[in-house]
Amino acid sequence: MWRKKLSVEIIKGSAKFIRGFDDAGSFLEWITKNTNIRGLAFVGRSNTGKSTTINKIFGKSTARVSKTPGRTRQINIFEFKMSDVDETFYLFDLPGYGHAQVSKEMLKNWRRLMETFFMNAPRGMTMVNIQDARHPNQKADQAFYDYFKNFALDVMLAFNKMDKLRTQKEKASIKKAALEFKKVRQIHFISAEKGTGVDALTQALVASLLRPS
Repeated sequence: MWRKKLSVEIIKGSAKFIRGFDDAGSFLEWITKNTNIRGLAFVGRSNTGKSTTINKIFGKSTARVSKTPGRTRQINIFEFKMSDVDETFYLFDLPGYGHAQVSKEMLKNWRRLMETFFMNAPRGMTMVNIQDARHPNQKADQAFYDYFKNFALDVMLAFNKMDKLRTQKEKASIKKAALEFKKVRQIHFISAEKGTGVDALTQALVASLLRPS
């Protein structure tokens, strides 16, 4: 966990929407022209608070928060800035996985889109996996990690909605679940809604962006 606050920070409100991709071909064309960029990608099972987490880190209304799980059905790309760094960084808001209420055709398109993203993601990209602390390591999460292990990307895992855990048994359970993820770079326990733990996660993400590629 990052304890000393870095002087470099993500500038809140600097995130600017660039483009959304809902088909693999168009995304491949774009990423092929932007191979040397650095950035972060957020992904998680539907309804884990991914959009709320993004907004807490990058500024209000960066990502659309919907009451309908699985609303993000395309790769949404944003540019953002960090203080004292003369470089543009990129935020990739990926579609949620594990949402059952989609057609077979949409699921097929999602898989094709995700495969294209992971196979062509820029070197040094850090993947941020958001999970619901109340329901960690679900079958959809396990399937995602089983698929994801084929790609050489750093992963940080954030268990969100920690404020919803009321008992010591629940809190002990999430700590035990975290032990299952041995290959992730870091694990964070946060509440995007309350802001708890978000600063530490943000500092870790800044440090990952500043690492030599």
